[in-house]
Formats: sequence, structure tokens, C-alpha cells
Amino acid sequence: MTISRRKFMWGTAAMLAATQLKTRALAAAMASTGIKDAYKDDFFIGTAISSGTLASQDQTMLDMIKREFSAITPENCMKWGPIRPQLDQWNWDLADRFVDFGVKNKMYVVGHTLIWHSQAPDHIYLDANGKPNSREAQLKVMEEHIRTLAGRYKGKIDAWDVVNEAVEDDGSWRKTGWYRNCGEGYVAHAFKLAGETDPNAKLLYNDYNAAVPVKRDAIISLVKGVQKAGAPIHGVGMQGHMSLEHPDFAEFEKSIIEYAKLGVKVHITELDIDVLPLVWNLSAEISNRFEYRPEMDPYRDGLPPEKEEELAARYEALFKILLRHRDKVERVTTWGTNDSETWLNGFPIAGRVNYPLLFDRNNQPKLAYHRLLQLKQK
Repeated sequence: MTISRRKFMWGTAAMLAATQLKTRALAAAMASTGIKDAYKDDFFIGTAISSGTLASQDQTMLDMIKREFSAITPENCMKWGPIRPQLDQWNWDLADRFVDFGVKNKMYVVGHTLIWHSQAPDHIYLDANGKPNSREAQLKVMEEHIRTLAGRYKGKIDAWDVVNEAVEDDGSWRKTGWYRNCGEGYVAHAFKLAGETDPNAKLLYNDYNAAVPVKRDAIISLVKGVQKAGAPIHGVGMQGHMSLEHPDFAEFEKSIIEYAKLGVKVHITELDIDVLPLVWNLSAEISNRFEYRPEMDPYRDGLPPEKEEELAARYEALFKILLRHRDKVERVTTWGTNDSETWLNGFPIAGRVNYPLLFDRNNQPKLAYHRLLQLKQK
């Protein structure tokens, strides 16, 4: 190791130690209320609750979620495949637990998601002969699903991700079973049904890479199309799947401004910051997978101090933008609660060890967490 490299590491370690000492008292003061109260006058601070936590009723995790977060989203248990594997079969247990937890603790409860191409059985697009449904038949499947799912939790869900990821990164329509059988009008129809089923819930369109200019333009066009059709839409969910380099925060900020011009609120819906080497242009398309290679998994024994600092600085820079636009931003939700349960441990390469969230594998707040608290002390 070179002398300059050692000096950098020593300097970084000393800076981290000093920061941690300064924030220890602050962290102790926040222990009973959590980060949610630091930002209570700005926007909701949320997390995604895993099916594992709901199934095991992990009290340590649930207590931390109650303390730290004001909003919750179900990571998987309300998606079509888990909750309705067959058209005549509904699995309500975990979804009921999720909603009951949120209502009991007076949290902002988000339903995720009503219409999505992924994690949905292929048979929902087919008739009894295995042929693609007619438009009318497909919309009937949609209506039954939305009225049953959203209707069960009417008055208990604050916001629904009504349609998820209907647009490709190049701005074209994603050619899903919904699009093939119904055309682009399926999106407005879904919002109309959701609004009729639960008139008091906020209705969102949710997508990743929503700060990429060509995709931003397509999402704006989609929202305008829903509005023109007379269907209610109240927000755009910008999935916050990020890395230490992407997205360009100038474009991210511009996107918040442009979406807000539509008369809707912006929700940062699935925030995590990937610290591992990227194997592609950042995307959340879950069908993509790559082969494991050790060099793509460099932090199995822990995140080095300089990377911990990079992660904290990235979160801090993001939240400075969000605070500038607190009048436009309704909610910021991390996609997972601690690093042990992040989906990025297995995506897009299975078996890696990632560190993208605010809490470590022992539920301890990380440097990034303390930086976000410090922002509210300035």
C-alpha cells in the first residue's frame, strides 16, 4: 500500500470517527422517535416490509420499523403472483398482517401493486383455450382483481401503486400482456377502476429510471393520457434504485419539477443505493441476471470506510434535493429496512453482499443515517 493511500485511509477513518462521536448524542436523542420525526414536517419516511418479516412476525424488525418510519409498502405480498397465484385463489394472510400493522400504528400505508407485468402468472392473459384474451375479457380480469384487492382494504390504504413499469427505458410502451390484449388504454382504465373502488386513496404511477429524459417524457405523456381520459391520478412514483454514480442528480431534480407541473405529487418509492460494481446501465428489470464473479463482489467482509463515506455523501446529496422540493415530494421510501434483506444481495447477480440502505445487518444506523439526521439540525 502506498503512503498516499495509507494517509487517505487514515484520514477517512479519522473523519468517520469524529462524525460518529458528534452524532452519537443525536442518535441517542432520536432513539425513541426515529428518522421519521426528523422529517415529519417535510415528507413521510417509509420502508418496504418483507414477506419474511410479516410471516415470522419478527418483533425486533417490526419495532424498529415503528420507531424509524412513518410509511410502509409491502415488498412482495400484494403482487399478483404471491397474492393470487390462480384466478380463483387469494392468499390474504400476509397482506392482512401488513395492513393491520400499518393501521394499528397509524402509518401511511401503500398498496403495491395492482397492475404489473412481472411476478404475475401468464395464465391471466389467456382464455380457456390458451389463446390471448380479447380486450373485453382482459379488462374483466383487471376489474375483478382491482375491485377485490383494493376493495378488501378500502379506507385502510393511503396510496396505491396502481400501474407499475408500463414504459421502457427508450420511452416506448412495454409490450406486456396488458398492452398486447388491451392497448395503451389499459393504464387509464386501471386508474378509473381504482378510483371507483377506493375514492379516498391516492393513486400513483410507479417506474424506475424515471429521471432519464426520454423515459421522463414518456411518463409525462402517460400521466397526461390518464388525466385526459378523466381518470384520477395523484402521483408519480420515482423508483429510487440508484448507484454511487447514477442517476445524474441534475436530471433527477429536473424530473421532480417536471412531474410536479402535472399537478401530482412525487413519491420516491424504492430507494436504495448500490455500492457494488455495476454490470450494466442501472435498471430494475428483475428478469435480468448475470453470472457470479468474485471481482463483482468485493466487500464480503464489510464496506471499507471510504465507501461508507461515499454512500453517506450520496444519500446526503439526494436528501438536500428532496428538501429543496419538500412542497412537491410526498414520501421517500427505502426498498428494504436493513442490508440483510435488500434485494440487491441477489440482483442482478445472486450471492453478493450489498450495503445500500440506512441500517446495517444488525439493525444499527449507518453513517448515511446520521448524515440525514444532521441535515435537519442545520
